[in-house]
Parts: sequence; C-alpha cells; structure tokens
Amino acid sequence: MVVRRVGKYEVGRTIGEGNFAKVKFAQNTETGESVAMKVLDRATIIKHNMVDQIKREISIMKLVRHPHVVRLHEVLASRTKIYIILEYITGGELFDKIIRHGKLSEAESRRYFQQLIDGVGYCHSKGVYHRDLKPENLLLDSQGNLKISDFGLSALPAQGVSLLRTTCGTPNYVAPEVLGHKGYNGAVADAWSCGVILYVLLAGYLPFDEIDLSALYSKIDKAEFSFPSWFSDGSKSLIRRILDPNPETRMRMEDIRNDEWFKKNYVPVSPLEAEEVNLDDIYAVFDESEVNEQSRNEELGPLNLNAFDLIILSEGLNLAALFDRRQDFAKHITRFLSRKSAKVVLSSMEVVAQSMGFKTHIRNYKMRVEGLTENRTAHLSVVIEIFEIAPSFLMVDIQRASGDVTDYLKFNKNFHSKLDEIIWKPATERNKTRFTRKSKR
Repeated sequence: MVVRRVGKYEVGRTIGEGNFAKVKFAQNTETGESVAMKVLDRATIIKHNMVDQIKREISIMKLVRHPHVVRLHEVLASRTKIYIILEYITGGELFDKIIRHGKLSEAESRRYFQQLIDGVGYCHSKGVYHRDLKPENLLLDSQGNLKISDFGLSALPAQGVSLLRTTCGTPNYVAPEVLGHKGYNGAVADAWSCGVILYVLLAGYLPFDEIDLSALYSKIDKAEFSFPSWFSDGSKSLIRRILDPNPETRMRMEDIRNDEWFKKNYVPVSPLEAEEVNLDDIYAVFDESEVNEQSRNEELGPLNLNAFDLIILSEGLNLAALFDRRQDFAKHITRFLSRKSAKVVLSSMEVVAQSMGFKTHIRNYKMRVEGLTENRTAHLSVVIEIFEIAPSFLMVDIQRASGDVTDYLKFNKNFHSKLDEIIWKPATERNKTRFTRKSKR
C-alpha cells in the first residue's frame, strides 16, 4: 500500500467533506500527534472568489489560540492544493449530542456554556466576532470539552470600526439587530447567540422556531419565547437578560461571567501561552502572483463569465432584448456587483430574504426565493444566481420567475436596500451618495 505524505504528515482516511474541502485524518511523523488536514483545491477557491475569505479565516484562527477554540497548527501548499493543519477533535458536534440525548442536565449545560463564554470572550478580546455560533459549530474533544470551530463568517474589523453591517449567520440563532439590517455590535450579537445555545442545551429545542419565517422573525424581534417547567429560576433569569431584544441593555460577556447561576463550579480556563503570531506562511500560500497565474491557467467552470457574456450584459448592448419582445423585460431582471466572498454574499441574501418572510432554496450558487407578497395576497418567485466576472468581483443576477411585475419591483427595491454592505458601487456613485447625505444634513 502506498502511503501518501504531505510534508511531515502521513495522510489517512477522509473524515469529513464539504462543498469546498475534504478533511482527512493525518499524523505528524515527527511527534506522532494526530491532526485533521483540511484540503482545499486552489482552482475551486479562486473560481468561487474565496481567497480573501479563507485568508481571513486562517488568520483569525492563528490569532485566537485558546483551549476552547479549535487550534490551527500550520498551513502548507502545493501547486494545486492548500492544506490547513488543525487540531484533531474526536467527540463530534455538540449538535449531535443534543439530537441523541435531547436536553442535557443543568450541570452539564452550565459547564458547556461556561466553556463557550470563555472561548467567545477570548475571541472578542482579540477583536474577533464569530457571527455564526450554533451547536453545529461547537465540537467536543475526547475529554468532553467544548471547541469552537468554523470561523468562515467571522469578522475582524479594522481599528476604529465599532459597528458591523453584513447580515449573516443562521436565522434561529441571529440577534434581532442583525436581522434589522442596521449596524450592530459584534460582541453583543454573539452574546445573543450564546443565550440561544444555552436555552437549547437546557430544553433540547430552540426558543425561536416557526415554520412561517415572518412569524419566526417577529418572535426574535420581540424576544417572544417561553420556558419549560424544568428550567431553574437562575437559568431563566440569565437567559432572559441575554435574550434581550435591545442590544443596549443586553448582558455583555463580563456581566454573564458575574452571574450567580453561571459562576457555580466555574473554573476559568487559562489561555494558551502567549506566542508571536506569524502570518508569513499564509501570505506565501496565497501569493497574489501565484494565485493570478493559477486563475489564468485553470478552467474556472460555469460560474465564470467570459468577455462575450459581459458585452451582452452591459447596459449599452443588452442583446437579450432582441429575443424578448415584452416591453417590461427590463423590469424582470436586475444585477449588482460585489467584492465580498461568494459565501458571505449567499449568506447575507438568504438571511435578508428570510427576514422579509420568503423561503429560500440554495443549490450551488443559485438561490430561489419564494413566498407571499407583502400584502399576503399573491405568490412571488425570484431566481438569484452568482457569477464570477473577475478574481475579485462577483455579479449577482436577480430575475423574476413568477408573480406580478409590480410585486417583483417592490420586493427588489426592499431587498436591495438591505444589502447595502455587500453591494459594490463605483467611486463616482459612492461619492455622489456621500454628497447627497451631506446635503440632507
């Protein structure tokens, strides 16, 4: 049998697989330590405009070295692959444990919650906000200790930036101010998600869970939920103050740590020994000249638009009108550009569409949005597809599939107004917007 090696690592079986990566079991031949090797295909991440996102995710994981965060050991690369070497976690997802056992005991729930707050609080101290905290992203090691994973939607805002604006996350766990499409404090929004997780641990089900999405968002906005009979007074008091719909009065991490219910049997974990964070290996792996060379030589697949596609789509020469004689053709289709990663664009559009009361169905980089219109009298269906037009540019194409044109236009105007943070505008248009705002003042 041929044993495959990557650097000092002996590579074994596949232990996980996602849309963009395979995770393989591997062993460090120098130390004997077991690791998880996340294998990404260079061409795939270029094709889906994910280079910046993955660089950010890796940089963040290097920055947040904590016993309750999955550890990143190092990053390696070949001509066609990128290898992210991670701590090997054997206990599975916390989500699976809840599915198997239902609600957990108060003592066990508290212990997981204490570890969660320790890990998330440390991330916040480094300026990192996770933005997608849920049991599926919390792993358990062989000792039953919690490990926070998946920093794909996390934010590391620039110095001086106090509010985040991108709408993303998993709807049932997302804070109301995030769904409100306004600026939000990342630490306070993460605290809300932690409160939802604590409720799930103690109850075995979600506090906000409705089939009708408009009803779900209404309940989240009002923090409308009830407690099962077995919740203790202490846990109810804590959860009630974390799931406060007003972010100004919601409990902060330091407040949670000082709560009497939380402090019971609490042993704060010591962060890992401080070490200098060096990002040189990340920059080497994602060297721009190499990435650009790769993008020129690799076949980028159906999501890439060629020059002829762009000419057809341009405002000055939209040949589609020649083949569609309906006068209202232009009303059926709109487009915008984005410089965000495809994953962030998809997540943002999904959350916004659901917050407007519509159901979403995603396959690859195509999303169908459907549901009743604002006045609840007619059905509307919209198809949204993401294309790559350059390594750093995505085009989002929105088309009416069925329903009244007037309803579509209303939907489109509302939808666009809530996606401002992912829509790219030319400098002249951005300056014009700033001038208009100043004039109004």
